[in-house]
Amino acid sequence: MKSINVDLPEKLAEELARLVAAGWFHDEGEAVRVALVEFLGHRTAELQERFQREDIEWALREKQNAQR
Repeated sequence: MKSINVDLPEKLAEELARLVAAGWFHDEGEAVRVALVEFLGHRTAELQERFQREDIEWALREKQNAQR
């Protein structure tokens, strides 16, 4: 497993600490992992579509530049 450091706004860090203290999560790392999994689960299709659009736009720009 890879470790990362995350800077959080103070209010978010306090809420995270409250959730852990209340027993919702074993520790802060678990809470962050769950949040990321939830985010990706809900946004994967949206993110893929956005990246595909960006790739298509890039390819079209490259094609136009090559034709000049």
